[in-house]
Amino acid sequence: MSGTPGWVSKTPRAAALALSLATLAFGGTAFTDEFRFEYDAGDKYRYLSTVDEEVYYDRRFSHTVEILNRIAFEVTEEREDGAGYLVGEFMTSMVAEGGYSMVTDKAYHSEYWHLADGRYDIAPRYFMPVVRHVPTFPNRDLKPGDTWNAPGEERHDFRDDFGIPDPYVIPIEVRYRYEGPGDYEGTPVRLVRASYTVFYQPPPPRSWTLAYPEQIAGYSEQLLYWDPERGMLAAYEERFKFIFDLSNGLSVEYRGTARSELIEAEVMDRERLEEEVREAVADLPDVTVRSDERGVTISMENIQFEPDSSELLPSELAKLEAIAAILAGIPDRDIMVTGHTALAGTPQGRAALSLERARAVAEALIRLGARLPEQVIVMGRGAEEPVADNATEEGKSRNRRVEITILEN
Repeated sequence: MSGTPGWVSKTPRAAALALSLATLAFGGTAFTDEFRFEYDAGDKYRYLSTVDEEVYYDRRFSHTVEILNRIAFEVTEEREDGAGYLVGEFMTSMVAEGGYSMVTDKAYHSEYWHLADGRYDIAPRYFMPVVRHVPTFPNRDLKPGDTWNAPGEERHDFRDDFGIPDPYVIPIEVRYRYEGPGDYEGTPVRLVRASYTVFYQPPPPRSWTLAYPEQIAGYSEQLLYWDPERGMLAAYEERFKFIFDLSNGLSVEYRGTARSELIEAEVMDRERLEEEVREAVADLPDVTVRSDERGVTISMENIQFEPDSSELLPSELAKLEAIAAILAGIPDRDIMVTGHTALAGTPQGRAALSLERARAVAEALIRLGARLPEQVIVMGRGAEEPVADNATEEGKSRNRRVEITILEN
């Protein structure tokens, strides 16, 4: 259920700094390690987690869900005590039915101080991260076998599920055990186990629609990989099960596994990349290139589909083949494919059509080998972001576009 752990990591540091208080001895004396988060202003990361989840209604299996959580954040400030101020965008995507691209269904903005011991200082209005204050490390060196407890919380967005308007808080008490040295994909790490059980009977929320949780029970078991050379959490794995008994007598159960990895973003030379891409698409009609703080965007304006459908015309597929070849030459950046429509029809219809057309382009790029499915974000914006006047046919044709953004982070 959680799928989006609340930890984020500090910047790479020299081993002497990251482990300044750690000691390593032999001859029967166990080594100790210090676990502290630190940040450098200006650093950027993206954090990816995948969740394989089974959903049960009234204890009966309903369906499976594959979820990708993508977080892109920047450290905008740092403090002498090691805390960093993080500003991030959280996106939750699911595999589209009948396809293999990951379609974004939720997007959130959040910002907060992350303290050196792992706790958060965050305004209550933010829905993300879901799991907070995990891990929290004690203010002492740790040796293998050491255990400790620390409070945390889960905060969920139940606006669509139950009509609960505020972030829904579930308090947790987390048990930790430092296991000692380990390995993560060839990198020496320190292994920390974190687990918690939940049995919570919350009061009714201030408002809801059809029902609200009356009782929540379950558990989470996590294995955290701490990279001592970089002084950061390199990855995490989780197994979980949670049951929500609702006020209308029904129950919903989520069970599954999750894994995640934190990736440091390399600085993008946007001006150089923009110029290279512009030269590469110069012979493609109705294709423009621009850059902004997100990265470099290729815009396919007046993109042609079969009438009122998301099926691309052959001429557009030829353009995509050329664009896919360009993207294949820039393999280390995720891309975001965003659909836009002209101002026609209903807002709901425009949103659905723009998403389906973005998905069609994304699926074509994946089939052509430009990216793996987990490297592609798919979104539909309807007619919310016009680039021209919808009062003219020329303007409408420009607004009927699909944008492919090469993301910096």
